[in-house]
Amino acid sequence: MMIARGIALMLALILYPLQCAPVARAAPPAAVPVPVEPKSQLSASAQRAYETARDKLLQVRTLLRDQDSQASVGSGFIVSSEGHVITNYHVVSQVALQPQRYRLTYTRADGATGVLQLLAIDALHDLALVRMVSAPDTAARALAVLAFRPQARALDTGERIYSLGNPLDIGFAVLEGNYNGLVSRSYYPQIFFAGALNPGMSGGPVLDGEGRVVGINVATRLDGQQVSFLVPSQFAEELLARGRNAPPVAGDWYPELTRQLLAHQALLVQRFISQPWRSAGQARYRIPVPQEEFMRCWGSSSRAETKGLEYQRSDCRMDSAVFVSGRLQTGRLTARHEVYDGTKLGSLRFARVYSASFRNEFFGGGASTTAPHCKESLVDREGLPLRAVVCLSAYRKLKGLYNLSVLVATVDADIQGVQGRLDAHGIDFDNALRLTDHYLQGYAWNGSH
Repeated sequence: MMIARGIALMLALILYPLQCAPVARAAPPAAVPVPVEPKSQLSASAQRAYETARDKLLQVRTLLRDQDSQASVGSGFIVSSEGHVITNYHVVSQVALQPQRYRLTYTRADGATGVLQLLAIDALHDLALVRMVSAPDTAARALAVLAFRPQARALDTGERIYSLGNPLDIGFAVLEGNYNGLVSRSYYPQIFFAGALNPGMSGGPVLDGEGRVVGINVATRLDGQQVSFLVPSQFAEELLARGRNAPPVAGDWYPELTRQLLAHQALLVQRFISQPWRSAGQARYRIPVPQEEFMRCWGSSSRAETKGLEYQRSDCRMDSAVFVSGRLQTGRLTARHEVYDGTKLGSLRFARVYSASFRNEFFGGGASTTAPHCKESLVDREGLPLRAVVCLSAYRKLKGLYNLSVLVATVDADIQGVQGRLDAHGIDFDNALRLTDHYLQGYAWNGSH
């Protein structure tokens, strides 16, 4: 990390996928009787939503292949009389990536159980299409389905909607909340749901007052109250249309994930590069700061009473990433910089601290990617000398995709300077070159110097 003085004031947006794996829990406290509300106080709309959906809901369970121990649980809902079911990709990701170790089953609200086959995925919107494998005595029985709300009929802000699923593996439930439009500055459309979603509800449907699907539970904010997120139903409809007649895939889904991620990064990089850099407002240097069309930038600085190095910092990042597995999310960009003033340190101490900050950066590598391969050089930007390091790490199972890091420091002054960094996760080699050049071109002198 760069030099850190004081406490960064950046608010971090944390999205938590709602998949729930069994965990050991302490014994619950003794139950305390709770007065039962009069029947008239219950929400008639929520009751109708639950009764509409009850026989179309599933609990989706990932089990170890050779035993009945569950590795994770989520929710899903029936969308065709042939037994097609929509859920989240992250609910079934273990089966998608390690089919030799895991299998999918379902449990219905009436206790009926069965096997699920994975037919199609849309990792970019965190959706999956699975199909119920019927027992011989039920194969000819038509299944009731949940219908989608017509896309032409938009919801109004504040309209009541109803989320269904199996929270925390304790039983099917309905949660009432409000529609608040689409999340601002989200790269892919997501619905802002004012309601309390819980782990285990991932993949469950969200209904309007007439019992039609408007969204799919996907994530919640860990640092907020009643702030949750839904995938708009149109993407589930499109996935059903694409995968309805697809055969189950033999083997893992890495090739399909790679295909989707390559398409994602091509559009992401093109959209990012087409936007001009914003001004950082710094008198000496022009510093590349992203637009906030699909990123958010937060600023912080050293305290006023700081006696040593002073700095001003900006952090810009996309709010969301593409879920691949419980250990890997990718497909996003971040950019940050710090402007340093070492007047109170003097040139010698400033040079020592400034250089140490540059050397202390971490460039990744691990189970999902190779060790980073880095190259350092001096770059002349129209007379502004820059020290630059460019690093690439290759994904081990997503062939042709890389993580890119570009670290830059100005080296023109004795007691001041700028350090900046651009990170791109899940891009191809050509786009790594394009982003590197685009970022370096963003540095220059700003006015007189």
